[in-house]
Amino acid sequence: MTHSRTPDIVPVLSRGKHRNPRKGACFMELASYLAGEKWSDHPSCTHPLLAALARDVNDHVSDASRTWLAPLVPEVIALTGDDPRVDAWIAREVALTALPLVSSERQGVAAVGLLRCEWYLARLEGRDEHDLTPGTRAALDGAPHARDWARRFGLLGHGSEDRFRKRSAPVIVHSGVAGIAAACHKDTDRVLVDLLGRTIESCRTWFHHEVPPVPQLRWDEMCAITSR
Repeated sequence: MTHSRTPDIVPVLSRGKHRNPRKGACFMELASYLAGEKWSDHPSCTHPLLAALARDVNDHVSDASRTWLAPLVPEVIALTGDDPRVDAWIAREVALTALPLVSSERQGVAAVGLLRCEWYLARLEGRDEHDLTPGTRAALDGAPHARDWARRFGLLGHGSEDRFRKRSAPVIVHSGVAGIAAACHKDTDRVLVDLLGRTIESCRTWFHHEVPPVPQLRWDEMCAITSR
């Protein structure tokens, strides 16, 4: 089983954390099981921020839409690496998706997140810290009030690069997913599932990663356990 095959039967994913698979399984708990790791929603087989995005999406979509996530689980196994830019790339993707959809009260937070991602990347890449990529510039120009508020907020400082990875990036992801889930949009579940799928695909490129095969027997075992 790889990302190119959609399984006929999928495990039943549930919201939240579970003590063992008979109590239920969230996205990352299922990943830990399929990877042969100790049962956990924080397995080492997946980049920490990508795992955080997966947990947030898992918990914010409806029970019916959560079935769309299950085929993506094998794709995060062994999907990790040490390029420090990945945290900003993931957080930026979430903020870019959130900015045009979330309420006006949340847009400023998304805009601040975008500027912090760009600042962090500029520092790592040796560029001017006020340099913006075209996609970010266009997104901010599409929400001028949020852009201007975020720039004023940015005058207070961005903190350290280490603080960005440990605190800012996870907050950007969590806030963005929560904002999308609460947005007045006809299909926020589909937006969130597509966001996770798109980010997984990007991570495969960033990490030069091929999806390892998951034994069919292990997949079937997980389906049987969680369907009870």
